[in-house]
Amino acid sequence: MSAAVAENASPATCHVGANTDLLDSVVGAVTKGLQMCGVTARCVGVSSVPARETGNITGMIGVHGAVSGFVTVNLAERFAIKAVEGLLGDTYTELTSQVVDGAGEITNIIVGGVKSSLARTDWAFNQITVPSVIVGQGYSIAYARGLEFLNVTFEHDDPEAVLLGDRLMQVSVSLLRQ
Repeated sequence: MSAAVAENASPATCHVGANTDLLDSVVGAVTKGLQMCGVTARCVGVSSVPARETGNITGMIGVHGAVSGFVTVNLAERFAIKAVEGLLGDTYTELTSQVVDGAGEITNIIVGGVKSSLARTDWAFNQITVPSVIVGQGYSIAYARGLEFLNVTFEHDDPEAVLLGDRLMQVSVSLLRQ
């Protein structure tokens, strides 16, 4: 089992237009969450506008407190399977109900880490919903005006994954101050 790494890129590339409290909380939560799964990933991109989510498994959790909004964790199927295998200590060769449930749990772990990290900031929220998991691609999310948005892309260190898309995970945070 390897330790998780979610390396933060240089400040010049990672902080362009991105709220540093949100960015640091996402990178830290992903680092700790993936450590529980025994997978390694590194931060490879940050955006303050919504990005096209390329994976076919998306966990979504609503948040409420000083801010309201939601957090999504979008995973390539291969990334999800590897992470859930590490989390549950089992082997999966395809998408199963256990992998979908595990993706929801990984989403919950990451959002819980973000919640803890933001607790003493202007972005604090104290309530989260149970995770919902979307399986498939081709959906769209309509974002309200005035949201603070952050999308962070991580690349899984999977030497057997030939395609870049099979190694990606995106964590998106969209929050509205009350």
